[in-house]
Amino acid sequence: MKTLLLTGFEPFLEYAVNPTMRIAEKLDAEQIGGYRIISRILPVDFNRSGDLIVQWVDELKPDAVVSLGLAAGRYKITPERVALNVKDGDVDNEGYQPVGEPISVQGPDAYLSTLPVRRMTEALLQAGLPAEISNTAGAYLCNNIMYEGLRYAAMNKPEMLSGFIHIPADHQLAIEHGKLPSWSHEDLLRGVRICLETMAEEGS
Repeated sequence: MKTLLLTGFEPFLEYAVNPTMRIAEKLDAEQIGGYRIISRILPVDFNRSGDLIVQWVDELKPDAVVSLGLAAGRYKITPERVALNVKDGDVDNEGYQPVGEPISVQGPDAYLSTLPVRRMTEALLQAGLPAEISNTAGAYLCNNIMYEGLRYAAMNKPEMLSGFIHIPADHQLAIEHGKLPSWSHEDLLRGVRICLETMAEEGS
C-alpha cells in the first residue's frame, strides 16, 4: 500500500484553534484510495518547519505529501497551484518575522503543485462544496511548507506527489474569533477526504 504524509499546523497568531490540526489527527492511520495516511503536526516556526517536513519525508518515504493550512477569511477550499521562493508576512509563534527572505538561496523562484488541483476542485464542486484553485499560497508558513515539499521532490524524488490545500475556518474558530466565514468540521473533513480520494484516483 502507498503512503501519504498529511500535515496540519498548530494554532498561530490570534487563532486559538487550527482546524487543520484536528483534521490531520482525525485522518491519521486511515486508508483512502490505496493510501495509508500518516499525519504530522507542524509548528508555526519558519526556522523549524521546513527542516521537519524534509526529515519526515526522509524517514517515512511517502508516495505523496499533502499539507493543509488555515486560510481564515476564505470561504472556499482552495488547492494551491504555486509556491514562491519567499518568506514574508506576520510573526511566527517563536517571534520571528522574515521580510522578503528566500526560502532557498539557490532554489528556483517558484514550484508548481504536482497534485491534481483542477480535478480536486471539480470533485469538490460536484459534491456541493465551494472550491476554487488558488494562485497564491501567500508568503507565510503555508507557502514555506509547500515550497519545501516540492523542492525536496524535485531534487530527490520526482515521482512523489506534493502540494498544499488551504481550508476555511471551522465554526469553533469563528465563534472564538468572530467575523470569520466558517464551515462545519464535518464538511471540512469531507472536503479534505474528497481531495485525497481524487488524488488517489488520478494516480491509480
